[in-house]
Amino acid sequence: MLTLKRLSFIFLGFFLTAILLAGWLYHHYHREIALPHTPYEFSIESGSNLKQIAQQLVDAGILSDTWSFILLSRYLGKDSTIKAGDYLLTENLSQFELLEYLIKGDIRQNQIRFIEGWTFAQFRQSLYSHPDIRNTTDGMSETEIMQLIGADESFAEGLFFPDTYFFLKNSNDIEILRRAYQSMQSHLQAAWNERIESLPLESPYEALILASIVEKETGLESDRAEIAGVFVNRLRIGMRLQTDPTVIYGMGDQFDGNLRKKDLQTDHDYNTYTRSGLPPTPIAMPGLASIRAAVNPATTDALYFVAKGNGESKFSTNLRDHNRAVTKYQKQQNQSSSQSN
Repeated sequence: MLTLKRLSFIFLGFFLTAILLAGWLYHHYHREIALPHTPYEFSIESGSNLKQIAQQLVDAGILSDTWSFILLSRYLGKDSTIKAGDYLLTENLSQFELLEYLIKGDIRQNQIRFIEGWTFAQFRQSLYSHPDIRNTTDGMSETEIMQLIGADESFAEGLFFPDTYFFLKNSNDIEILRRAYQSMQSHLQAAWNERIESLPLESPYEALILASIVEKETGLESDRAEIAGVFVNRLRIGMRLQTDPTVIYGMGDQFDGNLRKKDLQTDHDYNTYTRSGLPPTPIAMPGLASIRAAVNPATTDALYFVAKGNGESKFSTNLRDHNRAVTKYQKQQNQSSSQSN
């Protein structure tokens, strides 16, 4: 039978052990972790549980064991508040500070930007050349890519929304392709729902085609709706669109930077000088402003426009005035070119 004295010694032993253990844990959780180097980047994968997160920290060379981090997280009730993402540590810190850092979610934002007016080939090149994106679709056809992202279309041109996209390091290209496609579908449908009455377009896809032409014809915000109005007027009366960017797109690699008269006369699917109506697909990725202009064009009598050379366009209601404007602004541009030379 245990005596009172012996029980006292046992309780004292437990008490001293608890104090020593508490002291060791305090020291363990507050001592600095020696990072492999600084700055040091690591990732917490989305959907990871506490055990997986701890293992990721061990694999990254930040922690030496998983159990102490799991114990600390559960003791503080923080096991479900750690945020996934890419992190950048610029100095050594304790395990306690690391946990607070992961709870705060001060993640490093990886990003990629796709520019209005880019073709799908340019979009794809930018995606594949990004060092933090895994390329899983290189060598695939457009049809295969569109199937992978769940799209109904087989031709990819124009169907990805130009914007800045944030992502976790080592995300694959399919995830970003899907997001850009879904974003375009959302913006396009919203704009289509707000279209004007009697618009000579049969579907959101036709609106996208027109928007891509508007995007390539001007970068000036104030001219977009007016240019869209010119093309809508032409569609209404059955006049050919006669727009250079579609011809250039159809020429592909044959275009050397100089559009010649014979190029305008050579028939192909995208030559809007030889064929009536819209081309079969978009010719680039239009931005939101061009999409809105295509479905809400300016009310105008103009049927023609020519670039002034300063980013603006001169609009005309008849061919005679248009030809005069072409002569005037081409002459000004030639004079400016000769003076700069």
